[in-house]
Amino acid sequence: MAEVVIVSDRVAAGELVAAEIARLVRGRADVVLGLATGSTPLPVYAAAKRALAGVDVSHVRGFALDEYVGLDPQHPQSYRSVIAREVVEPLGLDPARVHVPDGASARIETAGEEYDRAIAIAGGVDLQLLGIGTDGHIGFNEPGSSFASRTRVKTLTRQTREDNARFFASIDEVPRHCITQGLGTILEARHLVLLAFGEAKADAIAGAVEGPVTASLPGSAIQLHPHVTVVVDEAAASRLRWAEYYRETYAHKPSWQGL
Repeated sequence: MAEVVIVSDRVAAGELVAAEIARLVRGRADVVLGLATGSTPLPVYAAAKRALAGVDVSHVRGFALDEYVGLDPQHPQSYRSVIAREVVEPLGLDPARVHVPDGASARIETAGEEYDRAIAIAGGVDLQLLGIGTDGHIGFNEPGSSFASRTRVKTLTRQTREDNARFFASIDEVPRHCITQGLGTILEARHLVLLAFGEAKADAIAGAVEGPVTASLPGSAIQLHPHVTVVVDEAAASRLRWAEYYRETYAHKPSWQGL
């Protein structure tokens, strides 16, 4: 079972996860971070700026989860732009060490294989940040995605495009395709940290943590991983059957175990 940490709000979640990132970086300068986009991980990145103050981050490496296909990389809502704006610049990372799938590649058919190869060459991801969609998707792995899937081009569902339309002028501007790390790729990271906030994510979190492992809810793939931490606020935790158990075990967790 995944470790579930229920916190008061997203600020507390951000500080908790940022402290773990800072601990990793202090322990190994060239740590590899898996970077999620969207609004969910923003509190982590804001807190990491403070947690990493004075720490040498020049050798930290990063790999983004996904990117839109066909969107100009310079577009403010391309994930390349978002990662640069929300992560690389505030944290002072070396842009050359932070990678995003190439959704504009003329070799889009092989871009996924090339991305997985780059992750492997880097030694794999040490800590992978994840959000979860209201339909249970992680990355852009929509319901029905294989648990063995690798980084590849996917077609976005109407629901995901509607969820992401808030970042664009209209849903018509949201691309229909993406390139995303597959569930198989994500599960190779050494530590998965899944964050969720708000009641709208409560059903997806309950299904991912306590429901059956099923491709119909891609987030349930976390149950197959040996080291998963789910960090949620009270609203996102509201459908968890074993919430009191999670509170009890985390309250008495040995400090040396870390996050």
